[in-house]
Amino acid sequence: MLPGMPSDYSEAMEYRTFGRLRWRVSEIGIGTWGMGGWSGRDDDRSRAALRRSLELGCNVFDTAAAYGNGHSETLIRDVLRDWSGDRPYIATKIPPKNGQWPGRAEYDVRDVFPPDHIRASTERSLTTLGAEVIDLQQFHVWSDTWALDQGWQRAVADLRDQGLVNGIGISVNRWEPANVVRALETGLIDAVQVVYNIFDQAPEDRLFPVCQDLGVAIIARVPFDEGSLTGTMTVDDTWPAGDWRNLYFTPENLRETLRRVDLLTGDLPAGMTLPELSLGFILHHPAVGTVIPGMRSTGNVERNLAVSDGKPFPDTLLAAMRRHRWDRTMVIP
Repeated sequence: MLPGMPSDYSEAMEYRTFGRLRWRVSEIGIGTWGMGGWSGRDDDRSRAALRRSLELGCNVFDTAAAYGNGHSETLIRDVLRDWSGDRPYIATKIPPKNGQWPGRAEYDVRDVFPPDHIRASTERSLTTLGAEVIDLQQFHVWSDTWALDQGWQRAVADLRDQGLVNGIGISVNRWEPANVVRALETGLIDAVQVVYNIFDQAPEDRLFPVCQDLGVAIIARVPFDEGSLTGTMTVDDTWPAGDWRNLYFTPENLRETLRRVDLLTGDLPAGMTLPELSLGFILHHPAVGTVIPGMRSTGNVERNLAVSDGKPFPDTLLAAMRRHRWDRTMVIP
């Protein structure tokens, strides 16, 4: 049995090598932002979704200290406390000390990721997760103007040397996939988390080739474009006050997004759902180690994990998806 693979894993789940860390990770992991910080969260349903994902062979859980101020980390701890199979790989994140998302070049790295903050955040996450080591500790924001700073470099090297983390990653700003290349060239970064989906194909241009050359693993996030690529959104959708989707789906952006979803649906093969198409497109690329859809119900877990079936993504369908690339400008976190 491969290291890190649940003892009762599903034969249908496919696994990939996670960059130079050489972990064998499930093609589809689970993202927990919605469990921790979105409106409408239901802790019992979230715990059931996490348990079901483990039963079906998912062995990548992505979380962050900022997701509900540690709430999603707590949910993971609760589920793993009663889990008798092998432990999944846990990836969490260090929030920016200045509280600003996204990371910008004009911010002084000493205000965003000073060494004492990196250490303190890691120790808090270890306590919240009830873990002795964090598999992948990630910077939650980034600007490549910080790449050569000796402070964060020494801090992450110390964490690794002292056995508190096994790998270091960076969550790249939305729609700025190349704004991490200098950091990768330091050799200190083992993984990159980036927005990659049918609309957001830009990571293929520069980031993916660099990661492949350097052995840096890739975690694809936001596979459903915050919900639009599930095919369930309408122009009348609204969210409670404080829900971040109000910032993302402004009325103008929502209308344009749904127009593009309608065009995409015209290329949807018979018998395939839009989420299946979305995940299949992401997994077609060999640079991707795992994709982390947010899944807050067992039904979504079962449907999404079933996409990992080892079947190739058809070349004709891939060519059709190229027409739906949408290069956007980063104006939101």
